[in-house]
Parts: sequence; structure tokens; C-alpha cells
Amino acid sequence: MQLVLLRNNMKILIVEDEPKTGTYLKRGLTAAGFVVDCARDGRDGLHLALTDSYDLVVLDVMLPGIDGWEILREMRRADKQTPVMFLSARDQVDDRVKGLELGADDYLVKPFAFSELLARVRTLLRRGSTVTAFENIKVADLVLDLPHHCVMRGGQRIDVTAKEFSLLELMMRRQGEVLPRALIASQVWDMNFDSDTNVIDVAVRRLRAKIDDDFAVKLIRTVRGMGYVLEAPGP
Repeated sequence: MQLVLLRNNMKILIVEDEPKTGTYLKRGLTAAGFVVDCARDGRDGLHLALTDSYDLVVLDVMLPGIDGWEILREMRRADKQTPVMFLSARDQVDDRVKGLELGADDYLVKPFAFSELLARVRTLLRRGSTVTAFENIKVADLVLDLPHHCVMRGGQRIDVTAKEFSLLELMMRRQGEVLPRALIASQVWDMNFDSDTNVIDVAVRRLRAKIDDDFAVKLIRTVRGMGYVLEAPGP
């Protein structure tokens, strides 16, 4: 896996109106080595997000004053490209897709395990880091060789296009996580997802044909109504 080192004292803003949740998040993230600010309503959260410098914003959707959707819109209008992770009890697929289409980098549904939240926080922060050491990413017998930009499965080299390589890297880095089409579109194609186009489905189908069709163990799975997941099968 690509090793990315996080610098010390990275700063996170939590916008959460539920006091117990806000305190729990601040305590846990502070213990993990982050500097944490908290806002309890949308207006204060937006003010801090626009006027201070943060490495990540953890944002609830339903907030007093201004909701999380609007905070994110205003941040992107102001060209604030700070990574944003929504943390919300709104668990419908449409809500997750909306958040990602507005420019969020991740969406975690409440209730959540802090260990998962912390792993996602670190993943988002690594994306913005420039201190890297290249290695390989491996899932089962599938290997993504980052330095040489090649793919191997079961010892066989598999030829892929540049976009297929990027798509596979995204899926392998987030193995076991269901990736909505909107997220794939924004991360790989740098575009908003258009529900009338099948470009994502075609790309995944072509990639699956190359890395799965000739092998007994299938790694890419379609989750109906949600997206795609790449994972090694259980025992």
C-alpha cells in the first residue's frame, strides 16, 4: 500500500449540534493527535470554515441556522477546497449521493464506530499529503504495482488503460467499501455524476472482465442501488 505520512498538529473542524457527539468526537480525535475545534450550529461552523485554516471538516447535515448542505456549498463557492466528511443520521442513498455531488469527500452514517471514523479521517488527510513512499497495493492475489504502473493477478500481468488503473487504485485503496457512482465519477473522471450516462458502469464492466472473468475468485461486486465494492471473499 502507498504509505503516506501525516504531519503533526493537523487541524480538524467538527460542526455538530449534539453536545454528547461533539464532545465524544473531540476527545477521540484529540487523543489521536489532532487539533480539534468545534462549532454547535451552522452559522458558527461556516464562519470558522471560511476564516480559519483546517485540514478537514467533519460536518453534520441537520444543523440549526444553516444546514450542512449549505455550509459545503458556501465553502466550495469561496474556493475552499478543504476535505469535508459528512457525519449524519440521514442514511438514504440519495442523501449520500447528494453530499458527494456537492463536493464532499466522504459520508459516514450515524451511529458509527469511532475506529471507522478515525480510519476515514486519516485516509482523507493522507490524500492531501505530499510525503509518500510508493509500494504495492494487494487484495487477495491482485497486486497494483504503483511505481511501475502495472497490474498483476495470480502472477499474470494484466494490461489496463490509465483510467482503468485509476479506477482500480480507488477501489483497492477503499477495499470493502461500497463506492457510489458519484464518488467514482468525481475521483476518477473529475466530473459530477450524470444519472443518464452509463460511463461508470461500462468502465467497471471492462475492468471486471480483465481482473475477474478469467479467475475463479471474483473481487468486484455490484451492490444494487448503491455502487460497487472490491473485496477479497471471506473464508
